[in-house]
Amino acid sequence: MEQIRLNKFISHNSRFSRREADQLIQDGKVKIEGKVITDLSTKVTPDTVVKVNDRTVKVDKSRPSTVIVYNKQKGEIVSKKDPQGRKTIYDTLPKKFSHFIPIGRLDYASEGVLLLTDDVDIANALMHSNLERVYKIKIAGAITDAMQTAMQDGLILDDATKGAYKDTQITSMHFAPFNRYLIQKNTSNFSILKVAISEGKNRELRRFFASFDTPVVDLKRIDFGGITLNNLPSGKNRYLDRKEYQDLRAYIKDQTKNAK
Repeated sequence: MEQIRLNKFISHNSRFSRREADQLIQDGKVKIEGKVITDLSTKVTPDTVVKVNDRTVKVDKSRPSTVIVYNKQKGEIVSKKDPQGRKTIYDTLPKKFSHFIPIGRLDYASEGVLLLTDDVDIANALMHSNLERVYKIKIAGAITDAMQTAMQDGLILDDATKGAYKDTQITSMHFAPFNRYLIQKNTSNFSILKVAISEGKNRELRRFFASFDTPVVDLKRIDFGGITLNNLPSGKNRYLDRKEYQDLRAYIKDQTKNAK
């Protein structure tokens, strides 16, 4: 059975954010099998009995797993709480989804397809998958030959801090070749293109285009593993349809079989 970090387990199954879970652990308010745990690197399984403030963190395994699609709005953080007080996706989502886990991230200024689930195993499987992600991007400048070569052949940057958060810990980055791209508009002022990639690295596309001194102005994810917005309005959510569920389960089953 897969193990996950204790702070992640608490965050996934309660109202606490990961930062709050870390603080609770450090303050000696978390117990495993009756023993106080203060080691932040502790890992647990879904069967581990964890208590926070002497209340058991409940993991409901009786109901089937659920996955939803949320059309993330610009100006929202993909986190339960933000230290800077900015709006989070959970401020918009109905309260019944407050314990759902985001599958990957979209940054504050990005929008579009965001999947969430109440199943830790599904979240982990999809977060680390090579499922294709499709984005529509507007950049502040022209698409150059050098840029197209990098999209086709990949790119290695020793300094990939342009386009990243100012306090990023990730300074270098390897960009795999894009699965494909389609240029819809190409001018010296701005350009629009669709790109498909199979990775989900930290601000990957913003870093890629910023390395050519052509920052991303707008970024919208329109597809994740074949799951699209399907006319879903901004700030709204929907359940997966039957085919989407079947395709998702088939993919996870295949990944699990190949991992053995």
